[in-house]
Amino acid sequence: MKFFIDTADVDAIRELHDLGMVDGVTTNPSLILKSGRNILEVTKEICSFVKGPVSAEVVALKADDMIAEGRKLAAIAPNIAVKVPLTWDGLKTCKVLSGEGFMVNVTLCFSANQALIAAKAGATFISPFIGRLDDINLDGLDLIGDIRTIYDNYDFKTQILAASIRNANHVKDCALIGADVVTAPPNVIKALASHVLTDKGLDQFNADWAKTGQKIL
Repeated sequence: MKFFIDTADVDAIRELHDLGMVDGVTTNPSLILKSGRNILEVTKEICSFVKGPVSAEVVALKADDMIAEGRKLAAIAPNIAVKVPLTWDGLKTCKVLSGEGFMVNVTLCFSANQALIAAKAGATFISPFIGRLDDINLDGLDLIGDIRTIYDNYDFKTQILAASIRNANHVKDCALIGADVVTAPPNVIKALASHVLTDKGLDQFNADWAKTGQKIL
């Protein structure tokens, strides 16, 4: 499974990148706002060291405007994935931009039918939002499973990019179901290394080592 980092915080991306944990990055207008930076500048900086796909999102609502914005974003770097919403205009944009050879990430997916039609439109990635479905008492992981089945049935090449990841269990479950990618905030990626029994065992080892009176260095 690939790990994309869902943030526009360059320092946080670099920290995980140095550990080999960054296969790509996803951003959106809310994350750009949180960064306090210009979208073109921060996206260019991220692309300067992240070699995998970096998603940058259009903000227009009409297809012609989305296409123009998408082309401008795609010009930042060859590894830009233009992010478009799963609306009819977004699908039109996806078809045009994917036809021009650009990667397209179709976002805000909440149903298997939406994922199916995005694949038909040539999406490189489909981004189903797990956490937001959980918030309204629907099982977001069921959606990942449904999309996996549909894509496998018809050999669609669109990659399932599980989004709105809230916790480490979401990551594990997406891996078990067969999502191609998860995009998660840095704190969730870091949480994958944590376990209470690891901490407990380390405390015991340290206590026993202190009793030996030895040093390695």
